Amino acid sequence: MTHIENISRLFSKDFVESPLIETFDAGKIMLTTGRLVACDPLITNDMKDFKINFPQGEFPVLVHKERESNCIAYVEIVFSNSQVSEWKMATTEGQNIEDLKGEEIFGYPVESGMGCFMDVETQDCLNHLENKLFHRKGGEFMGIYEEFFHNHFFDENGAIDQFAFLKPDDEKSGNIFAFETGYGEGFYASYIGFGNDNQPVKIVTEFIEIGS
Repeated sequence: MTHIENISRLFSKDFVESPLIETFDAGKIMLTTGRLVACDPLITNDMKDFKINFPQGEFPVLVHKERESNCIAYVEIVFSNSQVSEWKMATTEGQNIEDLKGEEIFGYPVESGMGCFMDVETQDCLNHLENKLFHRKGGEFMGIYEEFFHNHFFDENGAIDQFAFLKPDDEKSGNIFAFETGYGEGFYASYIGFGNDNQPVKIVTEFIEIGS
């Protein structure tokens, strides 16, 4: 079974039906332009957005964990309740599925152990925040993770959250959904489920492939 066949088997319904997966309703992501970015925000903050334009607005995010490890296996954004009729690997500008061989994928590299979804406008806000903090703090700047992300994942008692919503600019409505990626470092692909009208119904990023 190929990656995309497995994605289709797991995610073409309104719910994931697998004893190996536990699903959590994480909250909602705000996409202000519909131009969606998936990346490791600490190393690929200039990642291009996907070719497909997604709807604008607020959409539910689901986190699917591997029960055995409690690690995040898939992260899903749902745009509509339409039936999925076709799945395609998500690509950015300059990427062509026809160029792939066998089980090769397009995706994004993770080195920090963290991935995210965000609108391209929110990506700009994050980069602006990093530059602003760097110029304000100079040699005391500890990096965008310590300055911005850390407190959303660790509370005062040291407890760890595996995912969080963050706003790099309080004056804008866009937010980032950031999360731990599977077992950590890797290279991860996203897949878009389309309805009969060829509009995106959902997008799923795979971090741990879970079969039947």
